Amino acid sequence: MTDLVPVITPTTPVPATTAPAVIFTPVERIVRLGDLGIARENLRYGEPADDDIPTLAATLKAAGQLQPMTVRPGRGKKEQAFMALDGRRRRLALAILLNAGDIDEDYPVRTYVETDPARQAAAILLTNTAVPVHVADVIAAIGRMLKSKLTITAMARALGYDEIEIKRLAALSGVAPAALVALKAGRITLRQTRLLARLPDRQEQEDIAQMTLDGHGFQEWRVSERLDDSRVTTRDRRCALVNPQAYADAGGRTETDLFGELPPVLLDPDILTDVWTRRARGIAAVFEAEGIAVHVTAGPEPELPDDLEALGHVYNGSLPAEEMSRYRAQREVFTERTEAARVALADIDRPDVADLAIVDMIHARIASDQTGCGGRVVTTMVMWPAPGAGVEVRCYTPEEPEVEDDEDLEPEASRRPSAPPAYVPPEVDAPEPDTEGVNHALHAVRTDVATRGLIRALADDPGAALTALIARLFTLLVRRAYVGRVDSALAITASGFNPANGRIIETLDGDVRRRLEDRRTAWEASGETVIAWVHRLAHGEKMGLLAELTAISLDVREEKTFSIRRRARAEAAELAALCLADITLHWTPDAQFLQPHSKGLLTGMLETMGAEDERAKTLRKTELVDWVAEQAANRTWAPAALSWAAPIDADAVPDAPDSEDQDAAPTIDGDDEGQGGDDGYGLDEDDEGAGVFAVTSAGEAALDVAAA
Repeated sequence: MTDLVPVITPTTPVPATTAPAVIFTPVERIVRLGDLGIARENLRYGEPADDDIPTLAATLKAAGQLQPMTVRPGRGKKEQAFMALDGRRRRLALAILLNAGDIDEDYPVRTYVETDPARQAAAILLTNTAVPVHVADVIAAIGRMLKSKLTITAMARALGYDEIEIKRLAALSGVAPAALVALKAGRITLRQTRLLARLPDRQEQEDIAQMTLDGHGFQEWRVSERLDDSRVTTRDRRCALVNPQAYADAGGRTETDLFGELPPVLLDPDILTDVWTRRARGIAAVFEAEGIAVHVTAGPEPELPDDLEALGHVYNGSLPAEEMSRYRAQREVFTERTEAARVALADIDRPDVADLAIVDMIHARIASDQTGCGGRVVTTMVMWPAPGAGVEVRCYTPEEPEVEDDEDLEPEASRRPSAPPAYVPPEVDAPEPDTEGVNHALHAVRTDVATRGLIRALADDPGAALTALIARLFTLLVRRAYVGRVDSALAITASGFNPANGRIIETLDGDVRRRLEDRRTAWEASGETVIAWVHRLAHGEKMGLLAELTAISLDVREEKTFSIRRRARAEAAELAALCLADITLHWTPDAQFLQPHSKGLLTGMLETMGAEDERAKTLRKTELVDWVAEQAANRTWAPAALSWAAPIDADAVPDAPDSEDQDAAPTIDGDDEGQGGDDGYGLDEDDEGAGVFAVTSAGEAALDVAAA
């Protein structure tokens, strides 16, 4: 962790033809040893003599002084007549000879006396080459030079470097002394020193550095959180709608990071909020004129009446085919207009065009949501900042009155499943989920997305889907793990994966749902029964339908970290291996998936994918989420927690039946009244659909052909 002085390339370009260089001829002067001390600005001032000093002393005694020292006149009564800017080691070697009695204080020392501040700086920084100079010494030396009234400009001119490089080292000279000690000892890095220097409280700098020296490690998280608590940067979501010029015109101040590592800090977040709110209200006025109540907020979502229902994505099959087709078309229009708004916002010189693009985007969102809820009218809308398109909206409509369930239609209580057979079959070892530092909500999100990824993989591999379905039928009918009847020719209970608090991921299960919706449309257009329509399909089409039906019934979601469904996981691992499941073929982590993760987990993701960047640790949570999503997309990466990969092992050690697995299985009741119709689902009252495959009349036909 040792940091040496960096080689800094001068930023001023050298012209093709230059004037003759000024030749400076120093005048040598003899100074008595007793009048010669070591200047405080010497890079190694105060350091003890190294092990080679005695050898140097012997050389000076035998051969004399070969190279003159560069000195300056002493200042004040506390300094000697001349102070060495370089040649500290030679002065220490002469001191050894003096103490040994080989020479006296009148010993003549050859020197160059420098009175020009620029040449003094050059002598300090450019002639110390005998031993590598630690950057901590450079920082301390520059601090001492500043105290001696040597200006940044003078040092930069003497060295031929850009002033910004000297300013950066000078800024670090004000850091707590313990920080420089820790830096030189290798306990912290130069980047961490710069991080400490940003803390306004010098005592806090000292405390953190001292804890590091005491062996407790550098608490970088503490510094980052301390800075995050009081910083708003140009990566804030409000900045998508407020460009830097508009912020500055409103009186907002910006502070640029001296070291070029962090995004600029906006010193007036209230002005940023005011500018964003004014522009957002101008957009909202268009919809208020149309009779929609719009709540504009840059902070927490406002409290709304309890009788309002939030509108969102609509699952395929929730609407009639014609309305679903119209809804999907409007969703595509909304996506296109969102991208158009992003492009328009990039042109900061035409804000009026961008506002019109955002209005069009919101109109598309309203039309989509109204179609998705069966034509109910949007009456309320909430608008808040968002990256990219500038604003995000959520639409609300009055709730419909609830219809009481007909208790007479409830099925009789399900019978208890028969006792499991004595033989306990072997199981494949499933990968244990990583639940350390993961709460229930995050675990549910992870398993939800992982399930959708496996749904897509299974739907794309009819062979693996056929294996899965046959295995399920064998378990139900041959193993007779459960005995039951429902209102269907095939006594197989089923439900599709549709958790109440989940979200459709368009490129994963959303793609499968679109395929099934297209097949529903094709069947309705045929005018045939499901069996006749399926029987007429080509073999490849039947296999594809079978794969999609099997895949959409997959459910390996786990709501709690302590509710691990190990048998279901074992099956998922086998299926993933069969169909070579790889979620990154279709999807990489997006902001909605990443938001529940802590900052520590997010930075860990960056390290795992090989995108570690020190700047990421300085970002706010929302900025870090967007950064991780971008890096994951660039690298086609997804966390291992979303993979079900595990080798198929027929020799796995058998285990006792899991009670929770039994709860997730179908039950049978001869008097169940399922949901009728060719494509209805017959569900038991106690069946939650976990791990159950959907087999409708269309599925029956596919099975008949597959069995043939």
